Amino acid sequence: MDVLGQYGSGSSDNESDSGAAPEAVVRQYREDTAPDVAGYVPQRSELTAYIAPGQREIRHNVPFAVLAQPLAGPADSAGEFAPRARLLTSGQAEAQAVDEHAFREQERRFRQRGHANDPSLGAEGRLVKESADTAIAAGGGGRNNRGLQRKPKGDVAVLDGDGAYLGPWAGYEGEARGEAAGPSAEQLAAYEERQGASGVGAPAGGPAGDRAAKPRAAYVAGQPERTVFHGQAERDYQGRTYMHVPVDLRQGEVGDQRCFAPKQMVKEWRAHAGGVSAIRFLPDSGHLLLSSGMDGQVKIHDTHSSLRTLRTYIGHAKAVRGISFAPDGATFLSSSYDGTTKLWDTETGQCRQQFAASNTVPYVARFYPEDPNVLLVGQGDRKIVQWDARANEIVQEYNQHLGAINSLTFFDGNRRFVSTSDDKSMRVWEFGIPVVIKLVADPSMHSVPAVALHPSQKWLVGQSMDNRIVVYSAGERIKPHRRKEFTGHLTAGFACQPALSPDGRILVSGDSEGGVWCWDWQTCRVVERWRGHDKVAIGAAWHPREASRVATCSWDGSVRLWD
Repeated sequence: MDVLGQYGSGSSDNESDSGAAPEAVVRQYREDTAPDVAGYVPQRSELTAYIAPGQREIRHNVPFAVLAQPLAGPADSAGEFAPRARLLTSGQAEAQAVDEHAFREQERRFRQRGHANDPSLGAEGRLVKESADTAIAAGGGGRNNRGLQRKPKGDVAVLDGDGAYLGPWAGYEGEARGEAAGPSAEQLAAYEERQGASGVGAPAGGPAGDRAAKPRAAYVAGQPERTVFHGQAERDYQGRTYMHVPVDLRQGEVGDQRCFAPKQMVKEWRAHAGGVSAIRFLPDSGHLLLSSGMDGQVKIHDTHSSLRTLRTYIGHAKAVRGISFAPDGATFLSSSYDGTTKLWDTETGQCRQQFAASNTVPYVARFYPEDPNVLLVGQGDRKIVQWDARANEIVQEYNQHLGAINSLTFFDGNRRFVSTSDDKSMRVWEFGIPVVIKLVADPSMHSVPAVALHPSQKWLVGQSMDNRIVVYSAGERIKPHRRKEFTGHLTAGFACQPALSPDGRILVSGDSEGGVWCWDWQTCRVVERWRGHDKVAIGAAWHPREASRVATCSWDGSVRLWD
């Protein structure tokens, strides 16, 4: 380096004395690792360092222009800077004094009419009363029918026809109250034509490949029942049908493995038009899933290998409310609003028998687990009837409820069963004896339309209409478990069927907003929840063999499988 530094450092005197030629000078260049880009001039704000709001010490020189900048931040409703306001992700929260009654009134108006008053427009936080013009423009129609002319009350002496006495019930001119509302005959014909062209359960705007192959099949009462097989062949090369349990299905005792909440959707079936009312897994194996719909049809799906719809059972003129498998899964029951309960062959689709009581609707039907030839049917006339399928006649009646029967559940070694009703009570019966041995009722108790039995056979789980899942002991004494209840979901007004995992550790249920909830049985805490459907998730069922496979159904017409 010393030699390099001597280049160009010689004096002029030495050069003149020696008379030699001047030596070459080596220039040193400085490298700029961050050159300026042509045409780009950095702004002053980019050259200044960031100062945190709570910073008390500045370790660099700050220009006066930066220190003189005005304060910046969120402003309140008056446009003033409010650094101490409560900041949220969506904006800023301010204290507002609103009367509780006025708030509830505006909440109901928003739910019913879709609009409400802004409390921030009034002085001191008071609500501003809307005018009639504003209400009519918003679609609310005004209050007290302002602007409408009252109809004449009529003549007191005239009872029927023109000029009849209407009194204070006369109404207003131009209102459509009491008149039939709905599409016209032309609109109905066009709708039916579109439905026939698109097929059953075709999603709106979906591809043609996702639509059903055939249009909705109507059934008229009195016609013979029929079935439709959707596969290529009913039997395989060994002569086995879909009832054969797959060889690769997990074997072992039910509930011998720890279960977990599902994480993702595996399959979605859109087979029912108008909504799905109930789902049931095939007992013991669970490789088939039965679903009933508002279209009066029952369908069975493969949940193990192909994940396809296998067969449709057509035999009800109205919506099917409930379904129930026999203990061996060879047959199942379907109860419908057409007033009939039918016994079907799961494998062939043949309707073996029909049970119909006079002038009533069967709400729920269950096989007696000890004898598949005996079944119980809970009806809308407050009765529970016991049918003998061999004689096709009613052999016993249980008649002490004060409302329609909602659920029937066997327990205690199938010696007893519990029934729930719209009369907000639970009654325990000895099978075959039409005398109530236990009545569970309380003034604060709500209706329990759906009940499930815990795998340990020690607890009964019921969906209460006050947004709770209540627990009752299923031993010798039937009493509520006050310290164990599951909350958080909204089910008031909907009979959402709960289900438990095979090991009894997790409880799953849907809600009125389409959500699916999973609770831990021991702690009653929410383990997992997700949005499963677009409408009410009315039913849930846990696979008897798989640790984290759950099926849910909804009024949006879909059945979804989760794992």
